[in-house]
Amino acid sequence: MSFGFLGIQFGFALQNSNASRILQTFDADVDHLSLFWLAAPLTGMIVQPIIGHYSDQTWTKLGRRRPYFLVGALLAAIALVIMPNSGVLAHLFPPIMIGAGMLMMMDASFNVAMEPFRALVADNLPDNQRSLGFSVQTFLIGTGAVLGSWLPYIFSEYFGVAKIADPGHIPDNVIYSFYVGAAVLVATLLWTVITTKEYSPQELAAYNPEPVVQEKSQGGIMTILTDFSKMPSTMKQLGLVQFFSWFALFSMWVFTTLAVAQHVYKVAPGDTSSVRFADAANWVGILFGIYNGVSAIYALLLPSIARMTSRKIAHSLSLIAGGIGLISIYFIEDPSILIFSMIGVGMAWGSILAMPYAILSSSIPAHKMGVYMGIFNFFITFPQIINGLLGGVIVKEAFGGQAIFAIVMAGLFMILGAISVVFVKDTNAGEVEKLVPVAPEGTI
Repeated sequence: MSFGFLGIQFGFALQNSNASRILQTFDADVDHLSLFWLAAPLTGMIVQPIIGHYSDQTWTKLGRRRPYFLVGALLAAIALVIMPNSGVLAHLFPPIMIGAGMLMMMDASFNVAMEPFRALVADNLPDNQRSLGFSVQTFLIGTGAVLGSWLPYIFSEYFGVAKIADPGHIPDNVIYSFYVGAAVLVATLLWTVITTKEYSPQELAAYNPEPVVQEKSQGGIMTILTDFSKMPSTMKQLGLVQFFSWFALFSMWVFTTLAVAQHVYKVAPGDTSSVRFADAANWVGILFGIYNGVSAIYALLLPSIARMTSRKIAHSLSLIAGGIGLISIYFIEDPSILIFSMIGVGMAWGSILAMPYAILSSSIPAHKMGVYMGIFNFFITFPQIINGLLGGVIVKEAFGGQAIFAIVMAGLFMILGAISVVFVKDTNAGEVEKLVPVAPEGTI
């Protein structure tokens, strides 16, 4: 039921490792990069709670969550095809505007497809299986991200596809990778839509003590605001953890290509068309694939680690590993050694994608799973918006344009996130396995 997330993350990884490169090719300044990346958290903040609310209230022949997977996949695939070809439409608008617009469309579509996946796992699994369920989802996320991150490098190094292009143009290895990403995204989402079964509202009511109600007395937005005001204390405590974690991740995604190019490959500022810059950008794609690969493997170990310690301790140790990995980049001059930094980042990423959701799902009512998973996204998008508004200014004014210091700052924030985990109340921590109804065919 989580297989479609492989495709979502395939496309998301292509965006993460290439969007800054594409926007810089279209003449985006380094201090403006983080502003362009605001498209992701802004659309996520708006889209995910709305999709969560309406998916809670939806029941069709395709089920509750699956209609949103399908629509999101098709729109994201269109954006993946258009974004690297933005220069072709230069006679209509400046390429930078088209590229930024496709980045926003891509993010909105990813959010439409992504949010219901979290709710689907929580819908179909009892509490004592959710750590495993979200870990399996993280494994598939990591697998898709490895493939997406490595694809431009594979095209250029193994198939001879051009990795450099004339100034203002995107290399063919990146363009072809985005085409493949669009196809994989649609294919995997269709697999989940076709093969997955969901609980009907009546079945869901039979498995949970809370009544499943169709709220029609208020408008959708008012209901979301009411639910927001009544969020459980565990969600608020996790919000601080998420702030530090996602502030760090946003810095990493926006500035790693530039930081590695400047600090490790010694590329001159403003150089985006040389072979050396292309090598740095392609290697960052490999590094991003490595941390996602580590996260996929580590996700399978997380349930055991959480059982031996606790979900909070497992998450805290993982974030510490990520913080150390990011800070270590400053001390590395050999690109190949950066692989070891990515091991720590992968441990943090694997836990970020699983543990907070496992902890959260224990504290929210079953019939509100979609909307609260969407509202929880606020604590992911808000720190990215803050970083987007301030990150570029900090790099330019405080760090003198040296992006490596943004990566060091990200490492410190990751460690602050590890400390804040200690203060989270995990409602069902240490709960022993109990007899539960058998899940529908096709679920864990």
